Amino acid sequence: MENNNRRRALGRGLEELFHNEPIDYNKVEEKIVNTTPQNEIVELPLSELRSNPYQPRKIFDETALQELANSIKEHGVFQPIIAKKSIKGYEIIAGERRVKASALAGKKTIPAIIQEFSDQDMMEIAVLENLQREDLSPLEEAQAYRNLLEKLSLTQEQLSHRLGKSRSYITNMLGLLSLPREVKNLLAENKISMSHARVLSKIQNREEIVSLAEKIVKEGLNVRQIEELSSSPSVSKKKAMKTQHAKDDSHYHAVEEELCEQLGTKVKVTKNQIQIHFNNANDLNRILELLSFDK
Repeated sequence: MENNNRRRALGRGLEELFHNEPIDYNKVEEKIVNTTPQNEIVELPLSELRSNPYQPRKIFDETALQELANSIKEHGVFQPIIAKKSIKGYEIIAGERRVKASALAGKKTIPAIIQEFSDQDMMEIAVLENLQREDLSPLEEAQAYRNLLEKLSLTQEQLSHRLGKSRSYITNMLGLLSLPREVKNLLAENKISMSHARVLSKIQNREEIVSLAEKIVKEGLNVRQIEELSSSPSVSKKKAMKTQHAKDDSHYHAVEEELCEQLGTKVKVTKNQIQIHFNNANDLNRILELLSFDK
């Protein structure tokens, strides 16, 4: 019985760890550490540890890394890393900074918890870390959503739930990937804003998109001005997807959908109350910046 329980503990993937909650990368490590018995924490050789293969290259702050190395020299590693057994050694799920700092500190091993995540889980963790901890550009974020949808065979509704984002926000972000290359370049160079790009992505004709984007840059048009220009009957629009609602749904749906689209997260409007969902401190700061309506 004890061995069966241990196998179940080691085999929990993201779905089982989070059940119906939106998955927060910052809590992945916390949940595993808090539910692992002390006698299951092992010492792994640093030489056998490799980065998550789905993790994009990351630049580590050398000063901060050296400070952590100095702390490890004096006090050791306080929290074990999370790793997965692979064909050659182990892959790091969480704790890469601790691994690098331990190597700088001259350590040969590091305390670790071995977790049997699937390749899909490893990919999702890598994308989640970049979405929730890194300052991604709009196009990088949109590509991350597309990767999850395609690689994990998720629907947009499933993805929005897993990330705690609204369905309309995911749809709008994916729409950026269909913009003409020259308009994507303007967005990447911060010559047009994400809000500008979102309006442009709803236009059907490529030439009209490029023309309006150039107009934004040359004349410094704000989002409301570009919305007015794009609403002209002469500008062809993409057909919007209609969302089905139950008959007994709240009559605040129109307001909820508009807020969801603007804030990029789930919003619930009831009588005299607005509930805005956020994943973590970074997500809250993003929403607070949007609420300033500084366009």
